[in-house]
Amino acid sequence: MDGSAALWMFLGICVVLMAGFPVAFSLAGTALIFAAVGSWLGTFDPAFLEAVPNRLYGIMTNETLIAVPLFIFMGVMLERSRVAENLLDTMASLFGSLRGGLGISVTLVGMLMAASTGIVGATVVTMGLLSLPTMMRRGYDPGVATGTICASGTLGQIIPPSIVLVLLGDVISSSYQQAQLQMQIFTPRTVSVGDLFVGALFPGLMLVGLYILYLVGLAWLRPEAVPAIPPEERSTKGRALWIQVVKVLIPPLFLILAVLGSILGGFATPTEAASVGAVGAMLLALTQGQLTPDRLREVMRNTTQVTSMVFLIFVGAAIFSLVFRGFQGDEWVRTLLTQLPGGAFGAMLAVMVLMFILGFFIDFIEITFVVVPIVAPILLAMGLDPVWLGVMIAINLQTSFLTPPFGFSLFYLRGVAPPEITTMQMYRGIIPFILIQLVALGALALWPGLATWLPMIVYGR
Repeated sequence: MDGSAALWMFLGICVVLMAGFPVAFSLAGTALIFAAVGSWLGTFDPAFLEAVPNRLYGIMTNETLIAVPLFIFMGVMLERSRVAENLLDTMASLFGSLRGGLGISVTLVGMLMAASTGIVGATVVTMGLLSLPTMMRRGYDPGVATGTICASGTLGQIIPPSIVLVLLGDVISSSYQQAQLQMQIFTPRTVSVGDLFVGALFPGLMLVGLYILYLVGLAWLRPEAVPAIPPEERSTKGRALWIQVVKVLIPPLFLILAVLGSILGGFATPTEAASVGAVGAMLLALTQGQLTPDRLREVMRNTTQVTSMVFLIFVGAAIFSLVFRGFQGDEWVRTLLTQLPGGAFGAMLAVMVLMFILGFFIDFIEITFVVVPIVAPILLAMGLDPVWLGVMIAINLQTSFLTPPFGFSLFYLRGVAPPEITTMQMYRGIIPFILIQLVALGALALWPGLATWLPMIVYGR
């Protein structure tokens, strides 16, 4: 079989997803339609669908995936606890005297919120509501202001604890085992979500540093685009400011230390650390006076909705992958990638370009569950490091939040931005940050140790 049916199925699901249909039902529905037609034509063996119950049971009993609802609960609870508002006010007072200081403040708060919540949409909307009016009032260029907020909000994609890294880690783990079995390695090594968390830490911080360097350079080249706050307009100064900085930073830093520190120190798995984070977020909301019965019910309802969506996508993706394999799509993709010039480098480059282009039209969840399970086993069988591959994919997927026309960060901010800021200004403002992410991706490709050295130190892998 030439795999043409698998190719048409992949193109069909891309069209259906771009049309806006729900991801889970699109994956399962498209796959079942192709399976029915293929069975009727004699090109698909329905026995492949008999593995669906086993796949679903595997999802239900996967302890790693317990971290998903816990991290979602943690992020939604923190969104309601006014942590971001307090951080933005304090950081603006601390860096406001500098040109570009407000942009640096937004970037640092985005980093802290990413390490505390791991949820992109909540961070972008919160910072858009709180910081965008201030930046515009101080005379910031609209493109710079919106670009900084969108890019900083997406740091939750790469800086752990990230929902993306949890989902991607589970996919990479199963792909790594599959690749080793294909290489006749019957005592396969494992890669965990914790490995991916540790591997993504330094590249995530590197990305924060590149954002700040861009804003500092912009303040030097175009000072009128990022003006400073006049001294008389800063609300807190001197010793009182530093006391406020310490007071505001302690709660989120304590939570970050509890979650990431327990993972880095080997005291807890990511799933156990997620439960620590969920409890810590509740305690933080309680100290802020934001934990009420109504708010708790609202947070639990939102957590249930998001978690249900994610696990339904797991079910749809399981059916899609089985049908894709039934049409020998995995063999077709393997042949295609292994015949590209450049060996593993050429195959990796082709996959990265494909994911970047798909990111213009479909979001990270769809790419994670449709594309990664197809290509990851093939790339890993070529000898690529699983942690490095996972971090490369995570940074690439991060750009899908920023690339028009369907960049979700742009949609989130467009929903709360004032009407005088045009969509084209937002598109223009995000371009430098997309280029920065591509530079980070290139640096990680040239120096894989950026992602692999810390897991080697922490876990000895």
